[in-house]
Amino acid sequence: MEKLAALYQAHISVLQQRTRDVLQRNQLDALLIHSGELNQLFLDDRHYPFKVNPHFKAWVPVTEVQNCWIWVDGVNKPKLWFYSPVDYWYSVEPIPDGFWTSAINIQPLKNADNIVDYLPATLDKVGYIGPNPARAEWLGMTAKNINPKAVIDYLHYYRSYKTDYELACMREAQKVAINGHKAARDAFYSDMSEFDINLAYLTATGHRDTNVPYDNIIALNEHAAVLHYTKLEPRTPDESHSFLIDAGAEYNGYAADLTRTYARYKDSDFGLMIQDLNSEQLALIATLKSGVNFVEYHLQMHQRIAKLLKKYNLIVDMSEDDIVETGISNTFFPHGLGHPLGLQVHDVAGFMQDNTGTQVKAPERYPALRCTRALEPGMVMTIEPGLYFIDSLLEPWRDSQFKNNFNWMRINKFRPYGGIRIEDNVVIRKDRVENMTRDLKLS
Repeated sequence: MEKLAALYQAHISVLQQRTRDVLQRNQLDALLIHSGELNQLFLDDRHYPFKVNPHFKAWVPVTEVQNCWIWVDGVNKPKLWFYSPVDYWYSVEPIPDGFWTSAINIQPLKNADNIVDYLPATLDKVGYIGPNPARAEWLGMTAKNINPKAVIDYLHYYRSYKTDYELACMREAQKVAINGHKAARDAFYSDMSEFDINLAYLTATGHRDTNVPYDNIIALNEHAAVLHYTKLEPRTPDESHSFLIDAGAEYNGYAADLTRTYARYKDSDFGLMIQDLNSEQLALIATLKSGVNFVEYHLQMHQRIAKLLKKYNLIVDMSEDDIVETGISNTFFPHGLGHPLGLQVHDVAGFMQDNTGTQVKAPERYPALRCTRALEPGMVMTIEPGLYFIDSLLEPWRDSQFKNNFNWMRINKFRPYGGIRIEDNVVIRKDRVENMTRDLKLS
């Protein structure tokens, strides 16, 4: 923890510098950052699961407590008002005391509305960052300073460059997720249902289903052809041909996002296809370099997918280039190569080109791509190519001019397996790539 404490101190120094810059640029004195509030279900006395404001947990590893506030001005020690009511209906989190607390001025907040008593009488030059604008209005803040776009654009842009503390937290999140993945893999080979595989994952990670960073994708057989499949069928199929798991974990608010695919029989055609896609994914990662736009790697991955489509005799009598140019590769690989990762699973600023908010959209033919930035040192990206057999995407080709280039008999053989996705989390370095996932031996 001593090492993490030192990394955290350096992390706070970086955030303080960014705060000074953004305050000066926008002629503000301070930022008031809100953890958020509970949102009530319609016509009910219960609430949705609480999800903390990512700007809040960038400063402190407090992820499950609503009604907290941080005051930062870039110069003085950040001040945290920590919500700590007297309550016998629900458990109350204790006042924090950990590796990070010496860097923060912490004061208990017994009543959520009492925050007004601790703030300056005038907030004309204070920016509110948080999910509850009505609360900021209640405090008397001016509309132009409630989630001001210029401030948020600036903060989002620089969030792409992870501090050493953030990378340390993300490596720890990897460890937790890998424990879950191994338990889920073993559960698959033990013939468990999707529902029970998910329970095995949660047990191994120590996460609840409400605090994993995204809904776990636990897909057996053809369910893997649904990219965001989260149904969790409780019944075990008569035969489990394949298993795709896309599941993550969090550590101090930072996410891991990993995917693996398994075949019941590793030496089957589908098992060999998994191995080949795994090899292509690793080969692509080996080419990642600072200064190259992420779109270029997405295009390269389509070429690699085209190679596999020919190798497995799925597309015939057509060159790899033509498979890509006609859009056929999109049918088998319809999503993006990856996305930024950090405080959020789909982290912000993937399209942002500078700290003023200039954006470049995804190419028209690849609308699902989530990043158009050049890679730079400190960025963390997912690399997650896929190869799927999705009926709704295949169907239009049956009456197209290229229908004879599809080996339908061969494609039908793979449809019961759904598809494949392999996903690692990588850190872009100045002269290399750090693969956080493979370094921890998730093969």
